[in-house]
Amino acid sequence: MNLPDIIIAIDGYSSTGKSTVAKLIAKEYSFLYLDSGAMYRGVTLHALENGMISADGSIDEERLKASLDALDIDFRATEDGNKTFNGDRCIEKEIRTLEVSSHVSPVSAIPFVREYVDSRLHSFGERKRVVMDGRDIGTTVFPEAEVKIFMTASTEVRARRRYDEMVAKGETPTMEEVVRNLEERDYIDSHREVSPLTRAADAFVMDNSDMTLHEELVWFQGLVMGRFGILE
Repeated sequence: MNLPDIIIAIDGYSSTGKSTVAKLIAKEYSFLYLDSGAMYRGVTLHALENGMISADGSIDEERLKASLDALDIDFRATEDGNKTFNGDRCIEKEIRTLEVSSHVSPVSAIPFVREYVDSRLHSFGERKRVVMDGRDIGTTVFPEAEVKIFMTASTEVRARRRYDEMVAKGETPTMEEVVRNLEERDYIDSHREVSPLTRAADAFVMDNSDMTLHEELVWFQGLVMGRFGILE
């Protein structure tokens, strides 16, 4: 099935599998995959490594703002798939730690951080044929996206997915820590002043609590076939 030159925006709660679905769609239809969450995580990692986040969680916004021009967060294809880089350094593993996860929501709520990430995403999206996932792609970053999906799943299912993912990477979180982190991120993401997590009025909702990845792809195929009158 051939898709027209469009932008596909996938928003939703953390650990709903947004990135997995976006990557699958990108591979299936030869689209460029952009992970906005990875960009926010890259900024958060930068702040942590440079002492801009204190032990009590407060952020030195003045220093962070002054340092953003020196960041060069990018996505590159490697033998192991697309990876996130800052300059020549691959930061894919570092941005997925629980420490970064615990600080990414307050960092991403800062207006100038969102402006920085949005400007980077717009530069990528000018070519079309891109699929992006995040929390405000269809509402703020690309409100003109031709296809918008809002993903959700139960807290229990999301926590198990996140826990299993972290254990597979050699981390040792407790389930209680993971649930607490998800609940905190849900609240912050949904209540932040700038670009809160919300479903776009024209977004299609996918609750994948009980769906396999194959079923999610079939769901997407049905959506775009109906949306663009594709007959196959």
